Amino acid sequence: MSKRTYAGIPEEYSDYENAKVVILPVPYDKTSTWGKGADKGPEAFLDASENMEIYDLESDTEVFKHGVWLSDVLDVDDNPEMMVQQVKAKAKKFYDDNKLFTMIGGEHSVSIGAIMASAEKFENLSVLQLDAHSDLRPEYDDSIYNHACALHWASKNTNLIQVGIRSMAVEEREFVDKNNVFYAEDIANRNDWQQEVIDKLGQNVYLTIDLDYFDPSILPATGTPEPGGLTWYPTLDLLKKLAKQRKIVGFDIVELAPDPAHLASNFLAAKLYYKILTYILEK
Repeated sequence: MSKRTYAGIPEEYSDYENAKVVILPVPYDKTSTWGKGADKGPEAFLDASENMEIYDLESDTEVFKHGVWLSDVLDVDDNPEMMVQQVKAKAKKFYDDNKLFTMIGGEHSVSIGAIMASAEKFENLSVLQLDAHSDLRPEYDDSIYNHACALHWASKNTNLIQVGIRSMAVEEREFVDKNNVFYAEDIANRNDWQQEVIDKLGQNVYLTIDLDYFDPSILPATGTPEPGGLTWYPTLDLLKKLAKQRKIVGFDIVELAPDPAHLASNFLAAKLYYKILTYILEK
């Protein structure tokens, strides 16, 4: 039986040696504290991708022809610290092989290892976080590798820019850089905020997208949906500008918790991934 390929693309575009892009699925959901199911996210994403048109109407391109290699699902340890190290090692290998590293979670803690590997590989790394929650706790449930701590390390070791934030714990306030956060309520009714975000980023950017960044009216299938999120086209505008003006060294999409009643959420995640690839490689 032939190996599964991303979006069902022909095998000629899916071998590791020639692929520009790798996808690492990480079905981890051990530290989440409310809605469970993010461990089912990668499979739902891949299934939706296989039912998505792979011709991009906006750009008149088929970005998969740059080559996209789908890794086997990462069999991660239940221990969050071990999981972080496993993800970090995988990301480091893919970077060393000059691949565009991409990852599908899983809960947001999977991003910690990827960000660490990116910061080691690329100088003066900026991290762009699209998220409803600040995820800046230094520790939660006796672990620094909890989903609630997903961006704490980045806040201390990279240039972290946060977009879409509309929920945090009181103890996170001291870790928020007020100059580098774009609260959802401040940008939801503006149409000129995207360039302000990009102007705060250095040349090398790791992009991490928690799907609860989006308003639950368009993406309800996530662990902790928060009202007042952002929508599709303003987000694409940001990502398009980002890809044109900066180098996206890697990116992840996390916190898809699939629900049979909301298949559109899976499809949004799949389409979002493909749009980001298109913006990076077809610019």
